Amino acid sequence: MQIETDVWECIRDAHQPTPEDRIVNVIVTSARGLRAVAALAAAAFVAVGVSACGDGGSTPSAPAAGQSSAAAPSSAAPSPSDASSAALPGTRYYLSFGEQAAEVHVVKGGTDRVSASVPYGGGDCVRNTITISPYGERLAWVEGAAGAEAGKLVTTRIDGSDRATIAAEPPFSGKAPCDGGDPLVWNTNDRVLVQQDGHMALIDLSSRKPADGDAGNETLKWWTPDGRNWAAVSEGRPYATTDPKMTFYRYTPPAAQAARYDGWRVRSVSADGRYVAVGWINKDETRNDGSFAVVDTRTSKVVDLPGTGEVRSILFSTDGTVLVRRDNGISVLDKRFQPVGTVTEPAGLSGAPLLAYVPA
Repeated sequence: MQIETDVWECIRDAHQPTPEDRIVNVIVTSARGLRAVAALAAAAFVAVGVSACGDGGSTPSAPAAGQSSAAAPSSAAPSPSDASSAALPGTRYYLSFGEQAAEVHVVKGGTDRVSASVPYGGGDCVRNTITISPYGERLAWVEGAAGAEAGKLVTTRIDGSDRATIAAEPPFSGKAPCDGGDPLVWNTNDRVLVQQDGHMALIDLSSRKPADGDAGNETLKWWTPDGRNWAAVSEGRPYATTDPKMTFYRYTPPAAQAARYDGWRVRSVSADGRYVAVGWINKDETRNDGSFAVVDTRTSKVVDLPGTGEVRSILFSTDGTVLVRRDNGISVLDKRFQPVGTVTEPAGLSGAPLLAYVPA
């Protein structure tokens, strides 16, 4: 049974929490002052069920968008770069993995440049954890020795500058996990969720300290780029927030493949919180950035995605664009899942994770 709870009605001025209540507030703010304070969530867990509420507040805003670089239409057949600019005029951020280091690729139209190279060091921590912030401004990863299960949390700008190691400060132990399907999850552009020793810590990478507020106890949490909506699992039940409500939904992954994996999780959320892209969780707890289906959390139905070729990953953009990566390139859809165009990816990046797209 699908349960939908109005988030804003469950916190009132006169409300006093009962002994059974547990109220969790996660407040998202940008330390650089580029984004306004957003009150993200308060989840009240009671004996008979689960509901979530959020107090009022302004919504964090994305960095200002630039002008489109798409060329004016011409009578000649478009080149691959022209087609890329028309269907995806913004900037894509990929990770490629070489023998000694991970490389950050910044792709706009037909241009591909490497903005940073991060050496692996002695173990697998960097390879399994390096990630790009939702607006392509920051990197984060974990550094650990060979065979280590945890290590130091490190952050830099997207070009590798302004490197910092995050020191221990409660509730952050100073050690972040190296394994797991998603050891680091972004909460807006400057904050990352670290899952450590059975509890979570929300770290503000710009101030290099734990963020204000409680990270909550939900599992498999994933935010929209602006941090306003999210999806998670509470007491075994998946839900998503959809301005301004919280909706529980159901999803059963393909039975033919399920035995190969340790369940599924959300890997991208539409800006309004209604749709979630889901992917497998590896049994061996190594890196997995892929997703293969979109679920409508209002109906619990799988969305029919137009296009041909096996779906490898799905990314929701802040402007409503949906990027569906396939073996033969990217199918670009609008927010109603109607085709916009296709994009051929640069040579050498077809197998590289696409972790962020920033509209023009």
